[in-house]
Amino acid sequence: MSNPPAKPTQPGPKKAADFAADRDWPGYYKAVLGKPARETLVAALDSFEREAKPAPGPALAIDIGCGEGRDTLELLRRSWRVLAIDDQPKAFDYLRPRVPPEQAPRLEIQIATFQTMQLPGADLMNASYALPFCEPRHFPGVWAQIVRAIRPGGRFAGQLFGDRDDWSALPDRTHHTRPQAEALFRPFEIEMFKEEEKDDTSATGGTKHWQIFHIVAKKR
Repeated sequence: MSNPPAKPTQPGPKKAADFAADRDWPGYYKAVLGKPARETLVAALDSFEREAKPAPGPALAIDIGCGEGRDTLELLRRSWRVLAIDDQPKAFDYLRPRVPPEQAPRLEIQIATFQTMQLPGADLMNASYALPFCEPRHFPGVWAQIVRAIRPGGRFAGQLFGDRDDWSALPDRTHHTRPQAEALFRPFEIEMFKEEEKDDTSATGGTKHWQIFHIVAKKR
């Protein structure tokens, strides 16, 4: 007796990475809503607090690709002024209602792409999982603007993706070898440079190989 035909595999629930792969940002916001601030941001903020340097007013952080606002909310909670930047107006529909009224005066928003954003001088530049989504042709100019905007003694916190990451085959993503990533931070003192490689499953049952550089660096 022959075996019955196998039932087709049903796709599982989509993960945040599945939405990001397709640049379905509203879907991504829903998938990560309520998650805590990124480890790199927390590490940078803790370093600032250990230094405990007096300032005339709240320091300025710029949150590039702020999304639904998990990092912006942490910055506001820790008394920073924040310029939150995203090219998706929908992002701010998720962010604004979760900002406590007493913190709202310290928040400014800017709807802009990587290549059109305007960066004032800042003490902290946060780019959590954002810069890999900058198109390669725009990345050098965007990175130069980021470096210029960070004040001496200020910090960068965020991620870059490696060249062994599966998304490196996509023409609209920016990826770096480890030496290339390290070279970007020559004007900085590296405080964290953690490389992560792992395989993960997608909603369709496929796999994705990740290569991520988690970085915190202080500008000289």
